[in-house]
Amino acid sequence: MADGKARRGLGMGLSALLGGGEDALAGTGSEPPRRVPVEFLHASALQPRRRFDEEELELLAQSIREHGILQPLLVRPAAGNAPGYEIVAGERRWRAAQRAGQHEVPVIVRELSDQETLELALIENLQRADLSPLDEAHAYRRLTEEFGHTQEALANAVGKSRSHVANTLRLLSLPVAVHQMLDDGRLS
Repeated sequence: MADGKARRGLGMGLSALLGGGEDALAGTGSEPPRRVPVEFLHASALQPRRRFDEEELELLAQSIREHGILQPLLVRPAAGNAPGYEIVAGERRWRAAQRAGQHEVPVIVRELSDQETLELALIENLQRADLSPLDEAHAYRRLTEEFGHTQEALANAVGKSRSHVANTLRLLSLPVAVHQMLDDGRLS
């Protein structure tokens, strides 16, 4: 993400979704973060990340013990009449906060559609550059199949090139053995 073009693309994608660019995701917009009990939050089925590294979660928990949570989680109200909130961005922070013994976490609440939720979850993970290639590919496929994004529109929304999106989607056609090697980090 070092080049300015990618960062501008990601920022414009967030701007289009939230009207506040990266500031809206970071919680620096007009609405201050709320503190919500961790048990009022639940993981989203739209989260593109399928695996959470235990060692990294423990390191994040230690950081939270020492410094607290520096960036609020982005959440949306739970579906239907269910109580609480669905995590849009920040599931790792939520999991680590629980490990750190935190009873409340800061959140920004937004009314978001499923499409916006999936896009924002994907963008947040891509900005942090810690989403596996297969998780990224599955998220791209969901955005194209469920929400009708073209590869070009998807590339613009997430600040990547169309060829990057196309090549990442091609990973899904590889044999299962290759998927396992990618997931295990034996193949990059």
